[in-house]
Amino acid sequence: MFFLQDKVAMERSSAPPCTHFPPFSNEPFTDFSDQENCDRYRAALAQVDEKIKKGELYAAPVLGWRELEGQEKGIRRDPSKSSVVVGTIRKAAVADVTAALDLLEKGRDGWEFTPALERAKIIYKAGEIIERDKFALSALITREVGKSWTEADADVAEAVDFCKYYAVEMMKHAEPVKTMEVQGEDNHYLYQPRGIVAVIAPWNFPLAIPLGMTVAALVTGNVAILKPAEQSSIIGFEIARILQEAGVPGDAFALLPGDGEVVGEALVQSPKVSAIVFTGSRDVGLNIIRKSSTVQDGQEGIKRVICELGGKNAVIVDANADLDKAARGIVQSAFGFGGQKCSACSRVIVVGDAYEPLLEKVKLIAESVVVGNPVDPSITYGPVVDEAAQSKILETIARAEKSEKLLFKGTTPEGGCYVPPTIFRDVDTSTSLWTEEIFGPVVACMQVKDFDEALAIANSSQYALTGGVFSSSRENLDKARARFKVGNLYLNRKITGALVGRQPFGGFKMSGVGSKAGGKDYLLQFLEPRTITESL
Repeated sequence: MFFLQDKVAMERSSAPPCTHFPPFSNEPFTDFSDQENCDRYRAALAQVDEKIKKGELYAAPVLGWRELEGQEKGIRRDPSKSSVVVGTIRKAAVADVTAALDLLEKGRDGWEFTPALERAKIIYKAGEIIERDKFALSALITREVGKSWTEADADVAEAVDFCKYYAVEMMKHAEPVKTMEVQGEDNHYLYQPRGIVAVIAPWNFPLAIPLGMTVAALVTGNVAILKPAEQSSIIGFEIARILQEAGVPGDAFALLPGDGEVVGEALVQSPKVSAIVFTGSRDVGLNIIRKSSTVQDGQEGIKRVICELGGKNAVIVDANADLDKAARGIVQSAFGFGGQKCSACSRVIVVGDAYEPLLEKVKLIAESVVVGNPVDPSITYGPVVDEAAQSKILETIARAEKSEKLLFKGTTPEGGCYVPPTIFRDVDTSTSLWTEEIFGPVVACMQVKDFDEALAIANSSQYALTGGVFSSSRENLDKARARFKVGNLYLNRKITGALVGRQPFGGFKMSGVGSKAGGKDYLLQFLEPRTITESL
């Protein structure tokens, strides 16, 4: 019921307005070796648990900063303990989509012609609000989607980074730029927003990715509708709270939780939507691109689709690599958040005689992986997101066990959506285990004769998102820079954990359209360029 809060109380609790932007730097991760930080996280978890017991957590459609009743109610269960209902979801109906589009269509001019600096200040302030509330938001992420303390904290830090980075970057595009000095003529190049942007978000980074896509749309002068993932709608509801407190007008943003087949479909098909930004699976993304290419009655322009899809990411371990470092990097990349990252390592390609000793080290480290309830800070990773994901991944493992060589399979607790860390060896490149994204803690390994063969096999995937190389050979590292064709290549380190501004994230081929979230080109996708010439 935060939209009905006392206005004066809200103003007192708001972060101070931002009057200027310091140089961008990444939000630091919380130091959990500090007992005070641990105590604050436990206190935040206790507050979330108290709200769960009282049935106070929920999500609802938000339009004009008013909560709507929605069409029907759903529930979100705690993936670490399926018997616990985290909260209820009031789902938006098609009529709510229509109402949101109508309202935002009326409000788009007002937001577009709000000075760019003012828009940027609002988005920067959203980052400050998230920074202020990081323990409460992290604890909610732990409960709703099962992220460990460190993974949830990193999610929140990335959300802060997106707000501040895009606010700073927007000012580079805010003013017209003179193209050439020509006698008797004045020529300027400038940008305008596209219009109404539909944001269709994933659940695996339930705060950072939806918020990042949304504030990119807003700071560039577009109005935005956010449809959060069904599994993370309560966190999506928090995004609405954050944007309202930051000062986004009620006719520039709407939140529409609900089923993708209802809300997502209506947004994709609407002639009023100018751009769609999506992060999720390959099949859903391709379906959005296909449907967006059909011009609807009343549609003014060609819809822009900005999408980041899946990955089947490979790590190459050279014959001369530091095998201890490589093994640690593989386990961290494969099993962080249970492999539920599009950047996660799912293929390992080892050159020559390094194969057996590397597998021994990987297995030894994997044996120390602890799967359990994410309220415990000592666990490596928690549950997968829901029972459907659990069933799908466990079925994939069971099928592979019948035909592939199992190197390692861990253990899991009872009572939640847990999947064991699993590693297969000597996997053939023609198998689905090698080629298809699993989105879980499953790794396939193989041996090759030389580095060139390793690169060829790594590049043979339909995806091109992340990749890694462990090698002490400068020649091979340079060869990988030139020939390992992925959006984010990591040399002698893990392949997950891209930071805004430092490692702009996104891939190509079937991994997306080549956009780079958190990079200098990202905002340009939400803008249309214009040239204006005046005769003097």
